[in-house]
Amino acid sequence: MTTPTPEESGAGSRPAPPRRPQQRKQVLLRLDPLIHDALTRWAGDELRSANAQIEFLLRKALSDAGRLPRGAGAIPRRGRPPKEPGD
Repeated sequence: MTTPTPEESGAGSRPAPPRRPQQRKQVLLRLDPLIHDALTRWAGDELRSANAQIEFLLRKALSDAGRLPRGAGAIPRRGRPPKEPGD
């Protein structure tokens, strides 16, 4: 009878590092100037930044196609957090 190696018993394996919240990815996006202008106007109409509008549209397209990852969190809200009752 042989004793298991640390790899076999799991004793030598390192614990998984704690998961940190993922940073938002930065992406360089090249757009036709007319598309950018239209997108900026649309974002302004909906009180969003152009970046937030792009993310909104990408999430909607992914959702409509059934490809939005389950773990995708909501779009972060900007500004002050809402007041709690009693404050």
